[in-house]
Amino acid sequence: MRLLIVEDEQRLARSLARGLTAEGFAVDVVHDGTEGLHRASEGEYDLIVLDIMLPGMNGYRVCAALRAAGDETPVLMLTAKDGEYDEAEGLDTGADDYLTKPFSYVVLLARVRALLRRRTRGARTVLRLGALTVDPGSRQVTVGERQVVVTAKEFAVLEHLAVRAGDVASKSEILEHVWDFAYEGDVNIVEVYISALRRKLGPEWIATVRGAGYRLVDAGA
Repeated sequence: MRLLIVEDEQRLARSLARGLTAEGFAVDVVHDGTEGLHRASEGEYDLIVLDIMLPGMNGYRVCAALRAAGDETPVLMLTAKDGEYDEAEGLDTGADDYLTKPFSYVVLLARVRALLRRRTRGARTVLRLGALTVDPGSRQVTVGERQVVVTAKEFAVLEHLAVRAGDVASKSEILEHVWDFAYEGDVNIVEVYISALRRKLGPEWIATVRGAGYRLVDAGA
């Protein structure tokens, strides 16, 4: 899953990005509201962590603009303020949750995961294809009764394929979803993770579509 952090405190932003990246998220970071609104409008994100006190455009205005444009991406607002009216204003502009600085990273991570679960509740909380089960909530993968141990990044690649099961995902699409905006490495890193998943799941689960990308298929069909 891909997250956007809009936070002008660069040290905090870097710290959050490192932690969330270690959890398997692809994370983009910007430091002002105007750029945050542009990136959120142009990109495809699963969740936005949005500070209120930002240069250029404050978080209230960013969130309100996104909602006015019909963007329903979950927003977790951060602020150094502490008061029920600040929280109410943030929620009134369309934010989904609110966290006051200073906060525990563990709490932020729990809020992020709760918002992502809420977004998928009743839709595709658990992804299934034949004997393969991919559970975004617990980050567990099973093939039949066998539990498959995968890394955070492997899970992110597999989840992307599972959401689009049967459809072709190009290398560039997988990179955009799983790696952050600033990644400038070799696009063939995707092949490394596909190979690792094939070893763990079984080679028949992921088909290569020559010149197009990869497709998750039901190996038992």
